[in-house]
Amino acid sequence: MNIAIVASTGGSRRQQILATARELGREHRVTIYSRRESTEGKSRTKPAPGVVLEQLDIGPARALAADEVAPYLAQVGDELAKRWSHEPPDLIHAHNWTGGLAAVAGADGLRVPVTQTFGPVKQPAHLRLERALGRRADAVIAGCLDEEATLIRLGVPREHIAVVPYGVDTDKFRRQGPAAARGTHQRLLHVGRIGAGAGAQTIVRALAGLPDVELVIAGGPAPDELEHDPDARRLRALAERLGVADRVTVLGHVPRTTVPKLMRGADVVVTLPSEPGTGAVALEAMACGVPVIASAVGAHLDSVVDGVTGLLVPPDKPARTARLARELLADPTRRTAIGYAGADRARSRYSWERIGQELLRVYSDTLAATA
Repeated sequence: MNIAIVASTGGSRRQQILATARELGREHRVTIYSRRESTEGKSRTKPAPGVVLEQLDIGPARALAADEVAPYLAQVGDELAKRWSHEPPDLIHAHNWTGGLAAVAGADGLRVPVTQTFGPVKQPAHLRLERALGRRADAVIAGCLDEEATLIRLGVPREHIAVVPYGVDTDKFRRQGPAAARGTHQRLLHVGRIGAGAGAQTIVRALAGLPDVELVIAGGPAPDELEHDPDARRLRALAERLGVADRVTVLGHVPRTTVPKLMRGADVVVTLPSEPGTGAVALEAMACGVPVIASAVGAHLDSVVDGVTGLLVPPDKPARTARLARELLADPTRRTAIGYAGADRARSRYSWERIGQELLRVYSDTLAATA
């Protein structure tokens, strides 16, 4: 199968797109088409066997927000149409509404099926576009049941939706391996954004009810930019006001390769976004065998089996979060049991190998339905 993926390869979705492409490329031909977002590197690279990344020189060579990309989508579509007119793919998988618009324009007149992934965050200004693209697509791939429900409310036909969850690299994120050094305090870990809605402030507030527990926050800008970053300054001011600043360490952005080590060095990973996301942090913690306390939103509702592979808590509830953390930290046997159950679920349900197989099944069904 000749598969074309139209997506941005920058930002938070980069790992997911490249990981799925690597799995698909084991037995199929995969080409990722993305607008160039950096002046570095070649326009055409091979990130994995069977996978080619084509970076299109359209617009400024830097990362742009979706709305900033919009003026260039017609050019992207024209370039795709030019390339596909010589050798059309068997199937197209577009990511986000920007990728969807470009893919639809590029595939015009080719009779090539288009599958579409939007991701968990639905901006009100883009709902009409997503509704139109979702109804036009031959299949829409949701990352979790909550996202599927959102798509149905949006007007996408239920029979056109397939649920394929977001995955985790179970080779890098695993129970065995080095752990970050630590002192005598029990440790909570937050990984990811530190701005509003990311859950970092909720965890700092919860820390006030957890004496002798430290919190490590890995996320935000580069370490040398933390002093001037508004989100980091608000977080530190909150910790000072609550009297827990001496137990909060903000690392700033850390390399991806460091995250498994940080997770294995924590007693509990806490990830509490208020809006649905991919649930990647919870999956990574589970794969490392570390208990997770996650907000009861989005993909967490599927991946975290409450009380078995982790604990779920409503977002923005610091007192309730503190109570769950206190109970978990006081019970090492329960932490171990949840850690083992989480690692087993991550390996068996969310490995990239399995996600690749499920995507191929959706692609094959779509090709058969449109033949």
